[in-house]
Amino acid sequence: MLTALATLLLAPAAALLTWDDLTTRPKPRADATIAYGSDQMQKVDVWLPKGKGPFPVVVMVHGGCWTTGIADRSLMNWVADDLRKDGIAVWNIDYRGVDRTGGGYPGTFADAGKAADQLAVNARKYHLDTRKVVAIGHSAGGHLALWLAARPRIAPTSPLRVAYPLRIAHVISLGGLPDLEATAASPDNGCGTDVVAALVGKPAPGRTDVYADTSVPRLLPLKIPQELVNGHEDTIIPFRMATDYGSKARAAGDTATLHTVPATGHVELVAPETPAWAEAKRLIRDAFK
Repeated sequence: MLTALATLLLAPAAALLTWDDLTTRPKPRADATIAYGSDQMQKVDVWLPKGKGPFPVVVMVHGGCWTTGIADRSLMNWVADDLRKDGIAVWNIDYRGVDRTGGGYPGTFADAGKAADQLAVNARKYHLDTRKVVAIGHSAGGHLALWLAARPRIAPTSPLRVAYPLRIAHVISLGGLPDLEATAASPDNGCGTDVVAALVGKPAPGRTDVYADTSVPRLLPLKIPQELVNGHEDTIIPFRMATDYGSKARAAGDTATLHTVPATGHVELVAPETPAWAEAKRLIRDAFK
């Protein structure tokens, strides 16, 4: 699965972690998996700490350029397990990518939303505390994590609008791509530009602006804290993706804080032993206080 990722994305510097460094490790397993649809990607893995709960819970969103053939939710298993050991439950969602039947617009977005909303449906069963939910996403998942928090701002005419979306209290983007318009105009990003067109769909009668309900800057202000954790040596996601989005969010009145981690590429952001993940976990703990 991740062989495609290695060939698609730019190779990190020699001193940085590679995808093989992460994915060839023994892979921890979730405590439960639920289905929210018939497709094999319409699943959520539930990671539960020891004890009776109720547990603070993180909605976790994997990256992979919104493309199922590049990555799935299992890429987040190592950091999900690390949070579980630290007393934090994880709701690790999956979704159909743009390369899968039903993916793209609106399917990829609808899947992410439905997967997140299943948290409220299953909270009592798994002893999860939904009073303050933190969303965290890596790479393309950083976009989707922020988008999940933005759903209350989507226009009622959009097919992505739902009446009662899961309320997200805090978002942490790990090397994310929150601004789809900027991504589509940036050939130097590791996902390329064609994938954005596949993700946002085409203009149509009544839908002339394909970014209005898909790109987070169009939905600002989110009115919740947003943290942007980025590696200084990340060669996959251009650093300006974080700085430019942060400026737009702050201009709209939001609190958006950039956390730059030195000697860090893209893989380090989801490897549990790294300073980058230590920073992300600190932000998660602080968000629950």
